[in-house]
Amino acid sequence: MLERTEDCTNGVRTDVQQLSLVVREQAVVEGATEILKVIRPDWQRDNVRFKLFTDGITNKLVGCFKQPDESDDSQGTPEPEDVVLIRVYGNKTDLLIDRRKETENIQLLHRYGYAPALYATFANGLAYEYVPGVTLTPDTCHSDAVWPLVARRMAQMHKVRPDDPSAGNEAALPAKLDQFLRLVPNCFSDTVKNERVWQVFPSVAELRDEFDALYARLLTTDSPVVFCHNDLLLGNVIYDEARSRVTFIDYEYAAPNHQAFDIGNHFTEFAGIDDIDYGRYPTHQFQLRWLRVYLEEYLGESVPVTDSAVQRLYVQVNQYALASHFLWAIWALIQAEHSTIDFDFIQFGAARFLEYRRRKEEFLALRFTN
Repeated sequence: MLERTEDCTNGVRTDVQQLSLVVREQAVVEGATEILKVIRPDWQRDNVRFKLFTDGITNKLVGCFKQPDESDDSQGTPEPEDVVLIRVYGNKTDLLIDRRKETENIQLLHRYGYAPALYATFANGLAYEYVPGVTLTPDTCHSDAVWPLVARRMAQMHKVRPDDPSAGNEAALPAKLDQFLRLVPNCFSDTVKNERVWQVFPSVAELRDEFDALYARLLTTDSPVVFCHNDLLLGNVIYDEARSRVTFIDYEYAAPNHQAFDIGNHFTEFAGIDDIDYGRYPTHQFQLRWLRVYLEEYLGESVPVTDSAVQRLYVQVNQYALASHFLWAIWALIQAEHSTIDFDFIQFGAARFLEYRRRKEEFLALRFTN
């Protein structure tokens, strides 16, 4: 269930416990129990309820709920006194993600009040604060009670400044895409998968040329580089109706990137994951409303938001949505080779790549005037 490994603190802040433990994907509850012994030593095992969340397609996530002691007069199920979330990284995801940087991102954004508290790291995962609420769905992401909260929170996050001012402000997109392309196998180990992939995708060399041409075109839009989440799918947005608040989670890919990529990526995720329907992609009018609220927060009260500013961002966002489709299509090919999670990554990747091709001419034809 648990193995010892080398302590890999890598300069992570010392206020987060670092545990030299490995949790097997097939035994996450047992592994969570061992982690709780360290970070919640006062919890009694009999008073802990575990819930395995199934929304994610990259990692395993288990909620650990401390139940109050039994009372003679309590009715129904008592509310938990404390909750810890434990996330176990998917197989080989360390090829894709800088885990040290992820930990730093969570701590940085928590100080701003934008991310959950991080309790501990272990060799293949994290333990962090539970945020009350529900993840967004293809229906709720259009709700007038929800989407302005998302727009404002994203704008707030885009104004975050990393702790290290010398870290640079280069957009993560081209380097991340290059990293992903280098990890795509020329021949998949499963022959059925291999045949399915190359029925849809061109060669890796052709994919690289395609993206280089796309990115050169996107750079002409002059979308600024800001601190981005870079993976704001609906499952990474927690909506707390009681507090009228949203919280973003899972900062695995957070890094400086083009502002329009982060927004466009979020809009592509309106289609859902398990039942992808790109008919749910937000309409022109919805996007204009969303982007105006975003700019009001991003620019501040002293700067009026003009129609031309909204239109400019609209063009940038939809053109960078193409890059989002491209990136996650390539990501899916890597997952298809390495992931042990029961999910059809090839179908997912093919859907995103085909949507990229379908929308490419339309989106790149968009224009704005200064």
